[in-house]
Amino acid sequence: QVQLVESGGGSVQAGGSLRLSCAGSGYTYSNFFMAWFRQGPGKEREGVATISARDGVTYYDDSVKGRFTISRDNGKNTLYLQMNSLKPEDTAMYYCAAAKTPPTAWWFPSLTPQADFDYWGQGTQVTVSS
Repeated sequence: QVQLVESGGGSVQAGGSLRLSCAGSGYTYSNFFMAWFRQGPGKEREGVATISARDGVTYYDDSVKGRFTISRDNGKNTLYLQMNSLKPEDTAMYYCAAAKTPPTAWWFPSLTPQADFDYWGQGTQVTVSS
């Protein structure tokens, strides 16, 4: 049974940092493309960062580029999202997702279809206050 479990969310002030983790189990983690999505209040869920399966190529949405870093540790079956210089507009539920094959337009995370991902975590809340 495939499971993705996020952790690391919380409440911070603007300018602060958080590191999200996504622990995977029940599948060959290193074979999967991974991504972080977020859904803010009253907004659609959209991708913010993607990372390829084995060589770790990364892409970011412009809204987080230079502030967020996606990474993965295939030995620990864990995906990370380091979030620095957080802004109130980063407030959202953050989800990790795994895809067996390269998602459509995965080099443009905000355009990557959610339907292209096979497994999802339950989400972790990030709240940034001004």
